[in-house]
Amino acid sequence: MNKKVTARAHTNIALIKYWGKKNPELIIPTTSSLSLTLDQFYTDTAVVFNSNLSHDELTLNGQPITDHTLLKTSTFLDIVRQMAGINTFARIESTNHVPTAAGLASSASGFAALAAASSKAAGLNLDRQALSRLARRGSGSASRSIFGGFAEWIAGEDDLTSYAHPIQENVTMDIQMLTVVLDGSVKKIGSRQGMQHAIATSPFYDTWVAESEVDLVTMKQAIANNDFQTLGELAEHNALQMHSLNFTAKPAFTYFNGDTLNILNLVQNLRHQGIQAYATMDAGPNVKIISQSTATQVICEAIKKDFPNATVEVAKPGPGISYL
Repeated sequence: MNKKVTARAHTNIALIKYWGKKNPELIIPTTSSLSLTLDQFYTDTAVVFNSNLSHDELTLNGQPITDHTLLKTSTFLDIVRQMAGINTFARIESTNHVPTAAGLASSASGFAALAAASSKAAGLNLDRQALSRLARRGSGSASRSIFGGFAEWIAGEDDLTSYAHPIQENVTMDIQMLTVVLDGSVKKIGSRQGMQHAIATSPFYDTWVAESEVDLVTMKQAIANNDFQTLGELAEHNALQMHSLNFTAKPAFTYFNGDTLNILNLVQNLRHQGIQAYATMDAGPNVKIISQSTATQVICEAIKKDFPNATVEVAKPGPGISYL
C-alpha cells in the first residue's frame, strides 16, 4: 500500500468489430474481435492506495472528476480491491493522449492503464491474460490494449474464458492508420447504449454474429499471410456491416455525420486511382484510413484538399502495456 504505480496503455482500433454483449454486467461479447494497437494514442494512469483517503479521488488531464466517470472508476476499483482483499481508497491521476469519447477508443487505453496500475498498486501480480480479463470489466476493448500489434479478444462464455491474446505483437506487415478527426466532441450516444439497442432491436443482428465469425477467420489468415489488401477490404466491410446494424435498429441511429460519408467517398476515390486505402470507424463520426507507408503523402494531400480543417495523424502499430 501507499506505493504509486504508473502504467501506459495504447489505444487499439478493431479490424473485426465488437458490437454487443451477451452479458452486460461482465462485459462478455456476442462475438470475438481483432484489433491493431496504435502507437500515437495512449493513456498514462497513476494509482496509489492510501488509507488516509475517505473516498476514491480521480483527476483526468489535470482536472478533478466527480461525475459518473468517478463512479465508473470506483466500481472498477472495487473489483481490484476484492481481488486484493483490501478496502483502501485510491487516488488516480490519468492523462489521456486520445480525444475522449470521440470514437477513437479512449476507454480502451484508459481502462487497460487503470487495470495495470491499480492491480500492481494493490499488490497483485497478474499475468497478461488475467490483466486482460480485468481490463475487460472496465471496457471490453480494453482487454485488447494489454497487447501490442494485432490482438484477438476471445468472446468466451464467462469471466474466465473471455480475454484477449496476442496474434502478432511484432507486426511484419507494412500497415498504418491515418486518423481523420472531423469532430472531436463527445458523441451523443455512448457505445454501451448504442450496441445494446442494436442487439435488442435490429432484425439483422444474428446475421452480423454469423458473418463476423467468418470474417475473423479470414482476417487471421490475412495477417499470417501478410496480405494487406484482404485485411483492408475485410476491415472496411466489417465496419460498414457493424454500422448498418445501427441504421436497422428501431429507432434507427447513426454515429456518422455528413463528413463521415464524404471521407468514405474519398477513400473509394483513392482506390479507383489505384491507391490501397480502406476505411474503418468505431462508435463516432471520425474515420480511420488503413494504408501502407508508401501512400501517406498522397492520402494526406487528398484529405487536406477536401477537408482543410480536419486533423490527421499517422499511427503505426503500437506496443502493449508498460510501466513508467
